[in-house]
Amino acid sequence: MVIRKATKEDAAVLAQNQVRMALESENIVLEYPMVKKGTDAYLADEHRGTAYIAEIDGKIAGSLLVTKEWSDWRNAWIWWIQSVYTVPEFRRQGVYKALYRHLQELVQQSDDVIGIRLYAAKTNVKALETYRKLGMTDEHYVTFEWLKDPDTFKAD
Repeated sequence: MVIRKATKEDAAVLAQNQVRMALESENIVLEYPMVKKGTDAYLADEHRGTAYIAEIDGKIAGSLLVTKEWSDWRNAWIWWIQSVYTVPEFRRQGVYKALYRHLQELVQQSDDVIGIRLYAAKTNVKALETYRKLGMTDEHYVTFEWLKDPDTFKAD
C-alpha cells in the first residue's frame, strides 16, 4: 500500500468517493458537480485542505481530507480528518488505518501541529468502532453545527 498526497488528477475520483460516502454513511444525496467544484478548490489551494490517498496495486483504495484548525489554547494546529472513504473492494484491509498512521507520523514530525480530530455520524457504527480501535476518543467534545441554506450554494 502506498500513501500519497492527492493531486489535481485525482479530483474526479475524490469527488465521486464523497458522493458515495455521503449516500452510504448518512443516506444523503450529494450533487457531484458541487462536490467536484469543492474538491477542485482544495486541490488548487492547500490552505483549504490536503487530501491523502491510499493506493493498492496502483488503484485508489481510499482517501481522506485534512483541514486545519488553529488552537489558541495550544498555540498549534489541530488537523481535522474529513471526507473519509474506502472503496468497497478494499474494506477491512487496513486502508483507513494506514492513512491515519501516516497522518500521525506527519504530526509527530511537525513542530506546529498538536493532534488530529474528526467527526462522524452517530449512526455510522463501523466507522466509530474503527476510530476507537485506533485509539481515538469521543469523550471530550460534542460537535454542533448550523449551516446556511444549502440551496444557496450551487455548482454553477
